[in-house]
Amino acid sequence: MARVLSRDPVDIENILALNPRKQRHATLHSTAAKKQAKKQWKRNSDKSCSNCEKLENNFDDIKHTTLSERGALREAMRCLKCADAPCQKSCPTDLDIKSFITSIANKNYYGAAKMILSDNPLGLTCGMVCPTSDLCVGGCNLYATEEGPINIGGLQQFATEVIKDSDSIPSPTVHVFKAMNIPQIRNPSLPPLEDMPEAYHVKIALLGAGPASLSCASFLARLGYSNITIFEKQEYVGGLSTSEIPQFRLPYDVVNFEAELMKDLGVKIVFSKGLAMDGMTLRTLKEDGYEAVFIGIGESHYNIIFTQNSLLQLLLKVKADKYVLNGLPEPNKDSIFQGLRMDQGFYTSKDFLPLVAMASKPGMCACHSPLPAIHGTVIVLGAGDTAFDCATSALRCGARRVFVVFRKGFTNIRAVPEEMELAKEEKCEFLPFLSPRKVVLRGGQIVGMQFVRTEQDDDGNWKEDEDQIVHLKADVVISAFGSILSDKKVREAMAPVKFNRWGLPEVDPETMQTSEPWVFAGGDIGGLANTTVESVNDGKQASWYMHRYIQSLHGVAVSPVPELPLFYTPIDSVDISVEMAGLKFQNPFGLASATPTTSSSMIRRAFEAGWGFAVTKTFSLDKDIVTNVSPRIVRGITSGPIYGPGQGSFLNIELISEKTAAYWCKSIAELKADFPNHILIASIMCSYSKEDWTELSKLAEVAGADALELNLSCPHGMGERGMGLACGQDPELVRNICRWVRQAVQIPFFAKLTPNVTDIVNIAMAAQEGGADGVTATNTVSGLMGLKADSTPWPAVGAGLRTTYGGVSGSAIRPIALRAVSAIARALPGFPILATGGIDSAESGLQFLHSGASVLQVCSAIQNQDFTVIDDYCTGLRALLYLKSIEELEDWDGQSPATMRHQKGKPVPRIADLMGKKLPSFGPYLEQRKNIIAENKIKLKEQSMAAMLPQKRHFIPKKPIPSIKDVIGKALQYIGTYGELCNTEQVVALIDEEMCINCGKCYMTCNDSGYQAIQFDPETHLPTVTDSCTGCTLCLSVCPVIDCIRMVSRTTPYQPQRGLPLPCSPVR
Repeated sequence: MARVLSRDPVDIENILALNPRKQRHATLHSTAAKKQAKKQWKRNSDKSCSNCEKLENNFDDIKHTTLSERGALREAMRCLKCADAPCQKSCPTDLDIKSFITSIANKNYYGAAKMILSDNPLGLTCGMVCPTSDLCVGGCNLYATEEGPINIGGLQQFATEVIKDSDSIPSPTVHVFKAMNIPQIRNPSLPPLEDMPEAYHVKIALLGAGPASLSCASFLARLGYSNITIFEKQEYVGGLSTSEIPQFRLPYDVVNFEAELMKDLGVKIVFSKGLAMDGMTLRTLKEDGYEAVFIGIGESHYNIIFTQNSLLQLLLKVKADKYVLNGLPEPNKDSIFQGLRMDQGFYTSKDFLPLVAMASKPGMCACHSPLPAIHGTVIVLGAGDTAFDCATSALRCGARRVFVVFRKGFTNIRAVPEEMELAKEEKCEFLPFLSPRKVVLRGGQIVGMQFVRTEQDDDGNWKEDEDQIVHLKADVVISAFGSILSDKKVREAMAPVKFNRWGLPEVDPETMQTSEPWVFAGGDIGGLANTTVESVNDGKQASWYMHRYIQSLHGVAVSPVPELPLFYTPIDSVDISVEMAGLKFQNPFGLASATPTTSSSMIRRAFEAGWGFAVTKTFSLDKDIVTNVSPRIVRGITSGPIYGPGQGSFLNIELISEKTAAYWCKSIAELKADFPNHILIASIMCSYSKEDWTELSKLAEVAGADALELNLSCPHGMGERGMGLACGQDPELVRNICRWVRQAVQIPFFAKLTPNVTDIVNIAMAAQEGGADGVTATNTVSGLMGLKADSTPWPAVGAGLRTTYGGVSGSAIRPIALRAVSAIARALPGFPILATGGIDSAESGLQFLHSGASVLQVCSAIQNQDFTVIDDYCTGLRALLYLKSIEELEDWDGQSPATMRHQKGKPVPRIADLMGKKLPSFGPYLEQRKNIIAENKIKLKEQSMAAMLPQKRHFIPKKPIPSIKDVIGKALQYIGTYGELCNTEQVVALIDEEMCINCGKCYMTCNDSGYQAIQFDPETHLPTVTDSCTGCTLCLSVCPVIDCIRMVSRTTPYQPQRGLPLPCSPVR
């Protein structure tokens, strides 16, 4: 029997077995069956601890905030970029969070890193360890919405971090900015070092290489100081960040990376030398010629003596966290621990965490030290971040069970919620309201502890109830009750600095100056900083006032308003100026003739923000003056149910400017007087009248406009008056209008074209023939935005709810605008084009430059945000140009390195290489993956050797850095007719099973919109591409994970499925 062509063959029916189908009946399965099925597909951890994940020697990233590029872009787009953003006000270092998230959303990762490092030289460290829920995230306005606040810490980390391929375990991470391998440089506006005034060559010492000192030294070096030395008693940088924050939260290469950036500016670090070592004191530093000193010592360095009684009072205070200085160095030991040793099973956090760090942080030291030998049950005492770091680290050292025991209740826990949640997920147990009384020893080894219950009375005082005694068995006890301070030698070395009642130096909280004007202090020793980011800010604050102090010694007045330099690299020196039609543009980005140029004062603010040019709102002769209707500018429907910024399109029925020609002419004169180097283009519109075009163009020229833009394209309203679109759709009218204006003025002018024509190239040719110096392509696309369920339109004007066809703008029309620009550029080589239509980033701007545009006009992106996006566009374009000169980065796509294997932003191993088969990441397969990884980690523990970080070598441009002129029209060589495309060089889809999240979107689109070429395993939900793949690329287009699907060259000849045989071979 002949096959029925309209039915799928058997092999396709088998492929379609799991394809979605219309539900015709209610589905029926027993509860027992559903309980079993749930286990098959479960992705999150099971509540039962019978199969807890083994974590020994697993120091891979565990932070929930870590983001892949996909996650970062989605989260950055969700950010509202608020006015007077509360998140920035809640950040100790005042990061411009709105701006760096804007850069991430625009895939300008260098711009984001620059923004972060400008205010926080340790921005990557802080992105990883900051208690963001209590700081920036706590102020996020999205807390008031259902979806909740932005993951600011994750975005901050991502700005300089991306996953590297995981060929083996453990897998390192590589930082995007670090991978660029570009040095920090001094402020380009500063004179050369040898020409700097004498005051900038004085000797400056910083004591301790912790966050406060690294920050202070970075800003001093940015200010221009060239003789800065940090003295560090250890053999590594970072202080507490290195020695006590575990590798799975903060890798050492992150800390070292930030220190290397500081050293790029000439800062020197001397190791194994510090205060009270080898006779170093403040007095000896003074004698050695140091004019200013910053004391940033803390962890393992300076100590204060507390009496046992005062210490206990501090520990039991409701606000004890205000007084316990965790970064300070001697462990706070209860008397019951006196005499106990590590070999008996007792550690303080100050013993335990540095041992773990040295064994797990590659590059921290040259030695190879093993992890502490932890086994059995561990009790961790304390409820701060350090206690939870001890708990999770103990699991990685071999502990079977961990109890976190603390004196107060859950509501009094000092640790940030993220830390506590991670410990909870790793099955640590929490025991509140217990105060240690006794350590139980047997045979010289710890076997347990005795506790008494604590209670809070009606006055809020905490008391211990001796009648309630609790016994816990344990093999190891780790005390993490904070730190006390006791080294008299260091205190003596700080003479003659005065001390306060807490035994800390007296420090002015605003200037960070001590009682000795030349000595400054911050971080732990300053007594105010409780977190890494606060220590960084202490150093930042001190740097400015050290600068003022040093300059005052040399009789130089310094601005009372702090002016700390930003972060700079060679990227910031890239020239992005461009010449077009005899005009020199500082950068190619300008304001389109639209809402951003509604008034001349707005143009003034835009120029002050850094925009290279502006086109005025279109104005007319007084006889053609208009009055707008309202509502008239609405969000587009192309973005779906996305509200707020980030709209993919807008629709407007706004007309030209309501302001008079006299207003605009006077404004042009004012703006050109104040901004002579900025290009100001006057946009004008008239009906088809030689007299009108002559009069208005001459008025604009006399006012001082650099050029004119002839609006021949407004798609609504004006056409009904015989203006705008009515003139721009007829080549003859366009040609004549351009001739009239050419006869009237000497300055350049550009015809603004409409996309609402059959062939825009014909219109451009007519403009060129009429004498135009170039064209603007294109104006908005005519459209009807939307109708409500009751059939009424939006926007709806007046009581009659009337509407009209308006202009659609934004990224939704970018493909139309790119086609127009490239078509004109191909037809009219060298003819200047001002591009507009969906330019919302440096990346999209570069697309238009590659398509043949010379400069770029922006509107909708500003409607979505504000004028400050220009900074992101300029840094992004400079970065894109600079990176083209680095041969080592040729495989990058713009600022994006190749996407490597990851799940949720964390590297994944090649399970197929470890065990010879593929496994998805859910249900029993996820458990298998975890077990395989755990076994491999233990093997690596036995094989591991000391690892040093590679020596830093900057990438040097080996090719010329392209100019804007060099990239204009670069893509035109790839654009042609369909007949020029090759149909013999075919591609097929390749799916990376390790990155696949098993959603089946590729499978469904291939089935119902493609070629039924993807199989979907009913057990593992792993998709497999068959030989039937035609390379259509639909699967890649709908895949939710970046680069999970790639298109690779087909290795076999492509044979199209014709359905029925051709009677003869087709002509190729």
